[in-house]
Amino acid sequence: MSETLLMAIILIPCLVVAIVFHEVAHGYVANLLGDPTAKERRRLSLNPLRHVDPMGTILVPGVLALAGAPVFGWAKPVPVIKQRLRNPRYGMMAVAAAGPGTNFLLALVGAVVLGLVGLGPVETGDLLANGLFYFILINLFLAIFNLLPIPPFDGSHIVEGLLPPEWARQYEKLRPYGMLLFFGLVALTWFAPEWGVLEKVILPPVWWVLEKYLAIATAIAGG
Repeated sequence: MSETLLMAIILIPCLVVAIVFHEVAHGYVANLLGDPTAKERRRLSLNPLRHVDPMGTILVPGVLALAGAPVFGWAKPVPVIKQRLRNPRYGMMAVAAAGPGTNFLLALVGAVVLGLVGLGPVETGDLLANGLFYFILINLFLAIFNLLPIPPFDGSHIVEGLLPPEWARQYEKLRPYGMLLFFGLVALTWFAPEWGVLEKVILPPVWWVLEKYLAIATAIAGG
């Protein structure tokens, strides 16, 4: 089995778990705060088939993994109707934060398991260690990437809730152009690597947080 194929086999299940839990967390918190839309549409299930977007959850991550590029993806967004929340402004902030928060929690679970099985830091060539390492990394990357203040990412909803109402209304006008901004970011990463968009904006905080999580694994392993 080639190394790239083995990497795809490791990365894609990790990504599917990270994305599914991320989306369910949005819907679960929305339901708690008054919006049962996700529950009504049967999107609070952990069944990946209810959340998987064939392009964003399988095809794109698979191609990126095989190409050796940074792996990311997306699922079908869990429906949330802001107006149904008991407190639309702050409720939407909580709903948005639930996704990245869940990924940080999953990464912590991965670090604890990595430590409990006695592996500590990743040992090259160990399939279980590598799987857990990438599970932690993918969850951290997904959490931090989604916290970018660019519509439609979760960070944009958090920023919108923190802004004064008038500023929030102006900021919300960017939302229809959010996907253009997203694909512009992807294009810069692919076609202008010399600008170092990932290296300078997203990866530094990811590596910094990853060090803390691996330190937890090492401590649990007694290393």
